[in-house]
Amino acid sequence: MGQRLSSLARIPGGRRTKFAMIGVWLLIVFAIGPLSNKFEDAQKNDPADYLPGNAESVEALNKVNELPSGEEADAITVFNRDGGLTAADAATIAKDRAEINANRREGQRPTRPPVVSDDKTTALLFTPIQVENGTNKAGERLVDVTDDIKDTISDSPEGLEARVTGPAGFSADAIAVFNDINGTLLYATALLVLILLIVIYRSPIFWVIPFFSVLIAETVTRGLGYLLADAGVTVTGQSGGILPVLVFGAGTDYALLLVSRYREELRHHDDKHEAILVALRTAGPAILASGLTVMAALLTLTLAEVNGTAGLGPIGAMGVFIAMISMLTLLPALLTLAGRRAFWPFIPRVGTTGADETHGRWRKIAEWVGRGPRRVWIGTLALLLFFCLGLTQVNTDLTSGNSFRGDVESVEGQKLVNEGFPAGANAPTNVFVTDPAKVPAVRRALQGAPGVAEVGAMERGESGVNIQVTLDQDPYSTAAFDLIPGIRDRVHAVAGDDVLVGGPTAEERDLRVSSTRDNRLIVPIALIVVFFILAALLRAVVAPLVLIGTVIVSFAAALGIGAFFFEHVFDFAGMDPSLPLFAFIFLVALGIDYNIFLMARVREETLKEGTRLGMIRGLAVTGGVITSAGLVLAGTFSALAVLPLVGLTEIGFTVAIGVLIDTFIVRSLLVPALVLEIGDRVWWPSALARTAGDDGQQPAAGD
Repeated sequence: MGQRLSSLARIPGGRRTKFAMIGVWLLIVFAIGPLSNKFEDAQKNDPADYLPGNAESVEALNKVNELPSGEEADAITVFNRDGGLTAADAATIAKDRAEINANRREGQRPTRPPVVSDDKTTALLFTPIQVENGTNKAGERLVDVTDDIKDTISDSPEGLEARVTGPAGFSADAIAVFNDINGTLLYATALLVLILLIVIYRSPIFWVIPFFSVLIAETVTRGLGYLLADAGVTVTGQSGGILPVLVFGAGTDYALLLVSRYREELRHHDDKHEAILVALRTAGPAILASGLTVMAALLTLTLAEVNGTAGLGPIGAMGVFIAMISMLTLLPALLTLAGRRAFWPFIPRVGTTGADETHGRWRKIAEWVGRGPRRVWIGTLALLLFFCLGLTQVNTDLTSGNSFRGDVESVEGQKLVNEGFPAGANAPTNVFVTDPAKVPAVRRALQGAPGVAEVGAMERGESGVNIQVTLDQDPYSTAAFDLIPGIRDRVHAVAGDDVLVGGPTAEERDLRVSSTRDNRLIVPIALIVVFFILAALLRAVVAPLVLIGTVIVSFAAALGIGAFFFEHVFDFAGMDPSLPLFAFIFLVALGIDYNIFLMARVREETLKEGTRLGMIRGLAVTGGVITSAGLVLAGTFSALAVLPLVGLTEIGFTVAIGVLIDTFIVRSLLVPALVLEIGDRVWWPSALARTAGDDGQQPAAGD
């Protein structure tokens, strides 16, 4: 296997084959690149695309879609005046309704007469919109119709507040945000990586090579992402937004590692082709192991019940794979083509030294850790456990009703509805009865159910009867979610499996239940997968256990810091239920990268110097490049903060903090201290565990 990898390593940096490699990539871009422009069109941002496919609320959604009216979402226009609506207000509302009906779009049903609250302060106009089972066309229709209504009500008299809310309003606001995610994140991430590369390499020209390689990978990834979506993989706006972060973050990390080793070898070899070959032979396995770790961890997401989470697995793994392959093939070819002069003005020449040699700041840090490893690991572990105390501040009150940063019209409209009507009037709960004979019993059960303010209209079809139920709580609140189990118990008691409880409130409740299930299932599976990859790379058991343990503590510390900041600094309503799983997958997969980069080099040095000197030299040699990679990855994830969605902001903040902890505390201090404390036993059961440790004795043959 090693000989085969060595042969493959000659291709990207060969004297003639480098041109062929660049040509192959240009052909790939020419063939797949045009599809990248269709990536956004293939994404699905209907609420159903974020739900667990086997949930009761989704079954109810499918049944409602079979009714004569089809699947509909109401755009609710709410009018409110403190002190009561006036005659002039009533005339304005009537005029607006007539204008809305006069300019109806395809799939937009007539707006019904206004419903006025008992206190006469609030009036509602209901505009049903067909959403055609969550197609992309339906999402465009929701946005178009709600925008039309907003234009119609924009000139309301002074003192009369008018907003568009309801299921259609919330969906349209979310879709509008997700439609802007890809472009915003792509430009923000690319600009940030560009700036960091210029700062890291301190060269006016060299940054072009890794940046171009990552851009090529991103273009190909978007094209393949369109093909995956077209093949049936659920790709949401959230997944599409995270994808460029993964590609730019992982790709740049791999580029930094390879370039660092290439620059080091240029100081030992006159021939640039020989230098890139040695760099690929030594750094390539670590990059390959890192990429496989990230891909394997992401693919565990396919086990999720939540459609949006499961869809992120294959598309994210595909993005990391393309980034890894690009850095192992295209980047070496470009580096060899450009030669050492591309590093100008800091050109590495044979015999010269640089910051990546075993002296300087990182050598001093490594020797400091070596003088008192027990003191270092106890101190850093205590600090991380202190950060974990923030987990006591966790609350999960973040819902679709408060998930936007800043002022959002649908949220403001919901508040106005609450002033004059039962809170649930904005988004009724659907109770679908498949056996019409059981409808009377179900209605009686609903009328006595806690939290039910009104049992409303019914619609009949061949598949059954849908009953609309108004709750007395905000339908997008955790208090409303908590009502769903009680309602289900009551109706199931009288109708069994012939009744389904759905609607926006039930959907979000089921989403939370499935997210909790996904957390419990996927986290241990991801850890097992990562362990086996590390064991294969390091040919040991103890070292992988140590590395995974440090990453778990790092994850908990990052989540604790995030929970504290979300609650006391950013004043967010709560933590997204999916945050722990996403943060864990990204931090374990990407955070373990730096331990892989470090320990792969430590093992290489241990073969020559023994465990103690191998650890010190490994940290000294990799310190600079891994720190740079950590800053780049933290920066790319922090780009998620440019989006007005609390959930994505939380993911970006938590992962960025976790990566910085991994970079500056775990990989720089905790892991080296633990390895030095454990000594040769860290390599058990490989032959390295039986060597004389610090005397430089070679391990047994075949290790």
